[in-house]
Amino acid sequence: MTEMTPVTDTSLATKAVPALPDAQKVTEVKHYTDRLFSFKMTRPVSMRFRSGEFVMIGLMGDPNPETGKVKPLLRAYSIASPSWDEELEFYSIKVQDGPLTSKLQHIKVGDEVILRPKPVGTLVHDALIPGKRIWFFATGTGFAPFASLLREPQTYEDYDEIIITHTCREVGELTYGRDLIEALKDDELLNEVIGEGFWKKIKYYPTTTREESPKMGRITDLMRSGEAFEDLGVPPLNPESDRAMICGNLAFNLELKEMFEDYGLVEGANSNPQHYVVEKAFLD
Repeated sequence: MTEMTPVTDTSLATKAVPALPDAQKVTEVKHYTDRLFSFKMTRPVSMRFRSGEFVMIGLMGDPNPETGKVKPLLRAYSIASPSWDEELEFYSIKVQDGPLTSKLQHIKVGDEVILRPKPVGTLVHDALIPGKRIWFFATGTGFAPFASLLREPQTYEDYDEIIITHTCREVGELTYGRDLIEALKDDELLNEVIGEGFWKKIKYYPTTTREESPKMGRITDLMRSGEAFEDLGVPPLNPESDRAMICGNLAFNLELKEMFEDYGLVEGANSNPQHYVVEKAFLD
């Protein structure tokens, strides 16, 4: 089996493709760019998670050329759907030579994906102390946990303002997040459960670093210059009113952590709620 062959290819002999452990069926696949796609799959009835957490998902790898044995390829993926959703949604990059994503990007409706239903993570409301305003900072597919939290009623119960920043290289990479936020306006269920017009609490701040767009630049640079705060009409972060969550590449995470410390914010955890939290398990 080559890396470009879907694991459910019926042309393969049944004995050559072991049944996937903890398998869930794919129900929807959407491709946004040649680097990004999202997919949904069934959710085990017994599975419980908090919006913002991640799980291990994957596919079976290629047979070992010497032993013929096949092992699962698993990676940590943030759950993009909210805790109340009947399905599980994920947002992923495509890496042509990536052990898992080179295969995962070819999944189709009806295929099976391995799910290890033991969610964990730090991007949860329990890891933050109460505040007035919450900031979600994302790069690339780091938007995924915030896709969950933006559809979580508690987010709007706990905060007066929700600011989501999303920095990508190209405009097309902003599509997933932009479409999700726009869809909140017409989401009858959430408007009924949270309250009509709940989405007005959101301030969306997308930026690009390579392709020209209405707002260019890295969010950290825009914050240092004060431009981001001026655009959003809010003061710089402070420990009295602001809480934050970060999900991006390692360099981005470390840079923001240093900035937050300068603002006087303290990093929190599930066992010690504080002003901000960082997701360390991020695929990009």
